[in-house]
Amino acid sequence: MNAYIVVLAGFGVVVLLTAWLPMVLKELPLSLPIFCVALGALIFAFPDLPGVVPHPNEELGIVERLSEFVVIISLMGAGLKIDRPFGWTRWRLTWRLLGIAMPLTILGLAWLGQHLLGLSLAAALLLAAALAPTDPVLASDVQVGPPMDREEDEVRFTLTSEAGLNDGLAFPFVLLAVALAQDGGLTNLAEWFAYAVVWKIAAGVGMGYLVGQALGWLTFHLPNRAKLSRTGAGFVALGITCVAYGLTEIVRGYGFLAVFVAALALRATEPEHDYHQKLHDFAEELERLMMMVLLVLFGGAMTGGGLFDALTWQAAAFALLALFVVRPLAGWIGLIGTDPPPGERAAISFFGIRGIGSIYYLAYSFGHATFDNVPILWSTAGFIILVSIVLHGITVTPAMRRLDLRRKLFERKAAKA
Repeated sequence: MNAYIVVLAGFGVVVLLTAWLPMVLKELPLSLPIFCVALGALIFAFPDLPGVVPHPNEELGIVERLSEFVVIISLMGAGLKIDRPFGWTRWRLTWRLLGIAMPLTILGLAWLGQHLLGLSLAAALLLAAALAPTDPVLASDVQVGPPMDREEDEVRFTLTSEAGLNDGLAFPFVLLAVALAQDGGLTNLAEWFAYAVVWKIAAGVGMGYLVGQALGWLTFHLPNRAKLSRTGAGFVALGITCVAYGLTEIVRGYGFLAVFVAALALRATEPEHDYHQKLHDFAEELERLMMMVLLVLFGGAMTGGGLFDALTWQAAAFALLALFVVRPLAGWIGLIGTDPPPGERAAISFFGIRGIGSIYYLAYSFGHATFDNVPILWSTAGFIILVSIVLHGITVTPAMRRLDLRRKLFERKAAKA
């Protein structure tokens, strides 16, 4: 059989499943990512299948660009969903997770990487930074609804806004790990802080805001015959995403951060316009399709590419500690003193889902520096992603239903009182 024909037919199946499966799985404690990974693992387990899914380290450039594209589309969709105006008080839980929980997560995972896995400081820091952010792609099941849905409870809003911002804010630690791994190591900590923290974050936020405001004006405030919103074309979301990401990367800012900020700024220019729904729907459909393709390949790398060949009991223990102890504990500490009920704080702390963003960070770093124990890093991260997909995919639907029920009962009691 011709490999191209097989791939083409398989892609067609994935496209059809992308449209059909969300309806089928909606009422089940089973997520679309679980199905995608299982499908890829099953397909590529057959040794005579034309074409080979290699280990991701063998195709770093392709893996980096594919995962990068999925993440930026996801970030645009996440930003367009958020109805709540930006503010320090309104986003207080998000700032707690970013400013307290994420650094604690990185610190805890880096310590475990050195003492449990025997990694160097650079490799341990890279693994920690890659796994710290809540993934904007795979966390869609715990995010807020579409624009103007009016269902922004604290759990969904906090996880959506965290996922939108923490991918960009984890990058300084990734760059620190790359600097430590390069020949000569890190020679100037102040220089790293000025460039990787101050400049790149400021450039990401600034460029994202300018692009979002400018394109918001073109979309909603030009004379009626010229405004972009009159086209009714959802693929404008793709153009906005690429412009925000590309311009920010040109000035060496954090493109992930810029895309999310651009989406927020675009919403703010005309928050109640129906066109936001069109933009969001296109971004969501494209994200879902690309996510399915990437996760099918991830499943194939497990069975056909030897992704878990370097997995040890220490790596498995690291994964379980990361998912069940480090992130939940860091999240709980970060939310101490806030007003959500314990059940909601537990959900926010627990559903720090790992996924496509982690793959991107590893691929990016391995293309820019030489790290020790690369197979262990891939196997450990891959195992964490797999466990996270299954664990969170099974628990998210019943957990969120229970929280929604509790919240509605509380609201009814409050209304009667």
